Amino acid sequence: MYARILIPTDGSACAMKAITEGLELARELGSEVTFLYALENPITTGVASPEALPYSVQLWHDLQALADEALDAAMRSAAEAGVAAKAVRVDDQAPVEAILAAEREHDLVVMGTHGRRGFNRWVFGSVSEGALRRASRPFLMIRSDAVSD
Repeated sequence: MYARILIPTDGSACAMKAITEGLELARELGSEVTFLYALENPITTGVASPEALPYSVQLWHDLQALADEALDAAMRSAAEAGVAAKAVRVDDQAPVEAILAAEREHDLVVMGTHGRRGFNRWVFGSVSEGALRRASRPFLMIRSDAVSD
């Protein structure tokens, strides 16, 4: 039924809860999992100010390293759960667009109801809400009471 499960992550506590739940479901169903981290470049999206330009290259590398750490953690969780998984980092694409593009190759999307908070949420809105509103595949939304960064 759900042979291929997409689990987007942003490294937040709620995303980690969704990973745990998604992996449990995948193990029970014998499904394969794809972890997706979509990373927008703050320079090309216009979020970074001109004053931040000298730091922009380092900022971009720091954000990529955080994304890779989140995907590595997800892959370790999949290995511990005994679930076949792959990790995909998509650079320079809005998270909602990346999820909608990736969902076409999956039967189910499992994601947290909220991710990182603060400025990004205020500027970009909820990624989970945006993806769910335009989804063509079933979504399983996982809520977490954990406070995200």
